Amino acid sequence: PSDGGTYELFSLPKDFSGEPREPTGDGKRGSGTSAIFIARNRFAVLDKTHQQIQIRDLTNTVTKSFKPPSQVNEIFYAGAGNLLLSTSTSVILYDITQRRNVTELSTPPVKYVVWSPDMSLVALLSKHTITLANKNLEQSALIHETIRIKSGAWDDAGIFVYCTLNHIKYALPQGDNGIIRTLDQPVYLTRVKGKGVHVLDRDGKARTINIDPTEYRFKLALVKRNYDEVLQIIRNSNLVGQSIIAYLQKKGYPEVALQFVRDDKTRFELALECGNIEVALETAKAMNKEECWNKLGAEALRQGNHKVVEMAYQLFSNFDRLSFLYLATGNVDKLKKMMKIAELRNDTMSRFHNSLYLGDVEERIRLLKEVGQLPLAYLTAKSHGLTEEAEAILTAANLTVDDIEVPPAGQLLQPPPPIVRLQDSNWPLLTVSRGFFDSAFAADQSNPMAPAPFNFAANGGDIMEEAGGDWGEDDFGIPSVSEPKATATEEDGAAGEDEEGGWDLDADIKLNLEVEVGDAATDGETAEFTPPAAGTNESAVWVQNSPLAADHIAAGSFETAMQILNRQVGIVNFTPLKPHFLTIFQASRVSLPANISLPPLSFQVRRNGEDSDPRRSLPVVVYGFQDIISNDLQAAYKLTTSGKFANATTSFKAILHSVLLTVVSKKSEVDEVQQLIGVCREYILGLSIEQSRRTVSAENPDNIKRALELSAYFTHCQLQPAHLQLALRQGMKLSFKVKNFSTASMFARRLLELAPPQAVANEFAVRMTANPDCSMPAKSNKLRSGHRAMNSNSITTHTIPSSFAVPRTHPFTRAAQQSTAHTARRHISPSTRAPDARSARSHRLAPMRRGCG
Repeated sequence: PSDGGTYELFSLPKDFSGEPREPTGDGKRGSGTSAIFIARNRFAVLDKTHQQIQIRDLTNTVTKSFKPPSQVNEIFYAGAGNLLLSTSTSVILYDITQRRNVTELSTPPVKYVVWSPDMSLVALLSKHTITLANKNLEQSALIHETIRIKSGAWDDAGIFVYCTLNHIKYALPQGDNGIIRTLDQPVYLTRVKGKGVHVLDRDGKARTINIDPTEYRFKLALVKRNYDEVLQIIRNSNLVGQSIIAYLQKKGYPEVALQFVRDDKTRFELALECGNIEVALETAKAMNKEECWNKLGAEALRQGNHKVVEMAYQLFSNFDRLSFLYLATGNVDKLKKMMKIAELRNDTMSRFHNSLYLGDVEERIRLLKEVGQLPLAYLTAKSHGLTEEAEAILTAANLTVDDIEVPPAGQLLQPPPPIVRLQDSNWPLLTVSRGFFDSAFAADQSNPMAPAPFNFAANGGDIMEEAGGDWGEDDFGIPSVSEPKATATEEDGAAGEDEEGGWDLDADIKLNLEVEVGDAATDGETAEFTPPAAGTNESAVWVQNSPLAADHIAAGSFETAMQILNRQVGIVNFTPLKPHFLTIFQASRVSLPANISLPPLSFQVRRNGEDSDPRRSLPVVVYGFQDIISNDLQAAYKLTTSGKFANATTSFKAILHSVLLTVVSKKSEVDEVQQLIGVCREYILGLSIEQSRRTVSAENPDNIKRALELSAYFTHCQLQPAHLQLALRQGMKLSFKVKNFSTASMFARRLLELAPPQAVANEFAVRMTANPDCSMPAKSNKLRSGHRAMNSNSITTHTIPSSFAVPRTHPFTRAAQQSTAHTARRHISPSTRAPDARSARSHRLAPMRRGCG
């Protein structure tokens, strides 16, 4: 309205009795667009014009007022102390006490808000949409309507019932919706209870409309997996229709949809979808259509039910597929029958194919002679060693051996003989427990639509025999067919032998197979097939066998590896370690290419390959301590010697990263790893100091002082002797340059104590002699003659704290040392302690001095 709207506040009596009447007394009036109660004695009023929300008490007095966080069109109740603020693009859950937005949901402009009785669900009604959400405004469904939505209400089961101009509809919290009934005129819902919907019509009169809630209650029970209620509705209601069947198919319950269907075609499609071969076979027999039998045969073949496949192919004379089925299952007897039937049907190609499947050379030669293909008949006989038959063919053609040219690359074409012939050609199936509906429907004898399972044994053991005594006589009008004639090879010495005599199988193999097949058939009658259990992945074994981060990385369990490193050494930033993680994971497995159509075979690489028990396997060590010393450390020394300090610093940090993921097994290696950590720490510190010194400008006197300090600090890092000599020479030159002869003298004494090369000693002795301010502790002639022993009592060694130059954000200087200690404790006594810094250059690290001199 133009005046912004008004509201009136009335007090109602506590007890209602008798006829309803108008409230007495003067009401309290105020202006506002929306007014809603937010507590027992508080209500909120929205002043849309000035964008103010006022909280008033029952005397209509403003207790507090605040501005909403954004442009608000409507306000709605959202529980005690909360409001729903409707904007043009969203709905905001607002906490009045804390004056903050709790959450926000994007929606079209909301006209009405309907809460469920327990305040757990809410429906936000716009002009053409309904947004269903929970109490935290987490959206579960968005429903669109082409006709304007008038009103809605929640029923006791948690289903939202709403109405448009001409329909009453329902909406499940998961988004499924549908029509309950049509309306003669528009109504406004106030309450839903059972089968009654309470409404107000256009005249303002209260009415009750009866509805059938079976459909939406059935869908809700199915979504909530309340199968007892689903079964009860199926048994006690007449719930039919394509919509229910389509819904059940969509939700993955075709076996339930079968209980609603009486049409054979629909039952057949549903049975195929849920893999129920018995019901599909029953309905296919009832319809007896070729299309249905083809579909049934394809599904039965997918499940390995060869008996049903055989029946489907027989009924509609699909001879080519039948022959191939018998070939795949190794049924030689029926292949012989198929070849004889092809001969009676005068099907030359099918006859030739069956002779190829059987490996019957004589039949192939006879067929080729019958069709006039004498060259092919001769080549077949010649390739298979039938010399007499080949000569007879040449004689019939009035030719000799000299008149023809035989290809030299002829080879035998013999199919592999079937090794195992089982009584039941069907594939073994896994034993699965019956579902809830299968058990319920099987137990419900009163349901006339419950299909009886198809008993294959009742139809006889031989499907071929079921189709007719001689099979060709009944189906094709062909004269009686006896058993196939014995071939020439069988007649020559196969009297008294079984049908497999012509397959050239060894007697001992045949006897063993007969015993195995007999046992398998006997066991199959009493026990069901049980597949072997899947083994444990070796990567999972690595995780179980080792508490080390490197082994978890090799197994691919990066998350547990990071948890171990975080727990042991406190690492939180794993980005620098990502290349090392990937390197370890890739190096711990190899791939072997197999067939082109198959993925490569993957094998894990073990470090304890001599142990044949896979349950004790451990992954290969990618970062070996020996490799780090021989390769990485020496390369870092060379970079330091050549003056590439930035690259050297990166190399020493990479060594610390590698040490984190190094696995050692000996106490001596643990001590050396700790020494290596100390070496890397000192070099990173010293190189960082030197790089900082080089960034200092020498033009400013204050900077010169700082440069001298950094130069002196660099010489107190525990470096290798060759590198320490370079640092002392550099510090002494810088001190001479700025005429700080006292400091230069100190550097010179320390340098001479390290026994530098003779040329270096002579050079600095000359410099110090040329400057009277420099005092030499020994005579220069002794230095020049090779005497290098000096009194070092006046020289003091200082230790530079690692926090001096190493960035505070770098966690690996201290972390690597702790990680190695944790790794070492898995293999040696906890009493191990690191040697001092001076001993770090002895023992195993001694070759490092030779590598950098």
